[in-house]
Amino acid sequence: MSIYVNLDEIIKKNNITSKELAELIGITEANLSILRSNKAKAIRFSTLNKLCKILQCEPGDILKYIDDNEEGEESEDE
Repeated sequence: MSIYVNLDEIIKKNNITSKELAELIGITEANLSILRSNKAKAIRFSTLNKLCKILQCEPGDILKYIDDNEEGEESEDE
């Protein structure tokens, strides 16, 4: 199982730069880049809340769950 951060599309729709967004949510551009590139191991609820508020979206718009077994692989449970 993998959870992906889907920010690029939402950022484009909101016509905001990474620099502006980072400043508004109170994180560094480097940390925002880590989120955008799916290298983050966690996200604080306070950061997620600010992202949703500023980008006018829901957490489910930002976080996507991808089942690693979707591509035809059988899971260990089957």
